[in-house]
Amino acid sequence: MLTGKAHPGPGALAAPAMRRVAPVKRIPVRVAASGSVQAPPETPSKGSAEGPTIVDKQVLHSLTDTGREVIGSMDEFIRTDVTKMLRPVSKSWQPADFLPLPESSDFIDQVVELRTRVQCLPTEYLVVLVGDMITEEALPTYMAMLNTLEGVCDETGASLTPWAQWTRQWTAEENRHGDLLNKYLYLSGRVDLRKIETTIQNLIGTGMDPKTDNNPYLGFIYTSFQERATKISHGNTANHALEYGDDVLAKICGTIASDESRHEIAYTKIVDELFRLDPSGTMLAFADMMRKQIVMPAHWMNDNEHQDKNKRSLFADFSAVAERLKVYTAMDYADIMEHLIKRWNVGNIRGLSADAEAAQDYLCALPPRIRKISERAAGRRVRGKPVHASFSWVFDESVLLHGSSV
Repeated sequence: MLTGKAHPGPGALAAPAMRRVAPVKRIPVRVAASGSVQAPPETPSKGSAEGPTIVDKQVLHSLTDTGREVIGSMDEFIRTDVTKMLRPVSKSWQPADFLPLPESSDFIDQVVELRTRVQCLPTEYLVVLVGDMITEEALPTYMAMLNTLEGVCDETGASLTPWAQWTRQWTAEENRHGDLLNKYLYLSGRVDLRKIETTIQNLIGTGMDPKTDNNPYLGFIYTSFQERATKISHGNTANHALEYGDDVLAKICGTIASDESRHEIAYTKIVDELFRLDPSGTMLAFADMMRKQIVMPAHWMNDNEHQDKNKRSLFADFSAVAERLKVYTAMDYADIMEHLIKRWNVGNIRGLSADAEAAQDYLCALPPRIRKISERAAGRRVRGKPVHASFSWVFDESVLLHGSSV
């Protein structure tokens, strides 16, 4: 999507102190049965009086004074280079552009046509589409997360700072995604909306833990990764919808993927600037985020019954179906890592601190290592016995997670 761009050596601003990144050989990595890449949880040590705060084993406020200086210097960059990635509201698509219009005289006929068209969609595909929609509907959580990041938060709810304006307008663009998918699935008659709505309410009420430590360096690396992941997922659901014969749904998912692509560009631009201003600190942050692994934003989804019925988490089973349909896989995870490493020219940045050089080595070696682990895990799943799960979202129909269906 984006080409690599060389970054200069260390600038005038010193690198903020981040936790030390060990060489790759000392970092254990594993792949869960769902295909998602996982790392063992870390227990942060108590820092010095100037270090981060530890609350309930969570690292809080890890941004140093130097980091705050870096972020504080970026207002004009956000105003001129990042917010231009947003679309004017007058030129933006809206959910109504893709849906039957209730004021139309043939509204009922349009709904009948939609309901006929979606009959071609397999149940397993609907599970993935619903999971993607629920992820989008938890938007309040993501806005709240961005507003935990030091130096960039909207302190009043209507702040005119470039950072606050970006967050609100990004949220406004993202808000259309869940609205559109929710209404389309509602009209389809193929899914249990009450069970889905329960999942959405639980997810927003529970929140998420991206392990970004209130640190914008970590936060914008996370969002760069996550926006690309959602672009891939929505792009693949678009391709599948077209294959199944629902060209309208294909256009919907493709349009959402296009939004995610623009947002990815914006967030990677922010990290571009962080690397320019503070290459060592940003390198350490990137490695720190990869060590902890990128958790998907809906990792705590819960419909109040899946765990009891299937003895596994709802998110793990949803992820397994997405993996099997190749909507989003562990290989995609590795590909995104490799893309960002190239995009930020990580391997060619010079003049780093010793810790940052170790982080650089770790990052450059990680994607092929993840691929090898993922290949072995995928082979075990394919050769294993069939595993199914019933999903309340699709009226408790049983869906194959992995293994042969024969």
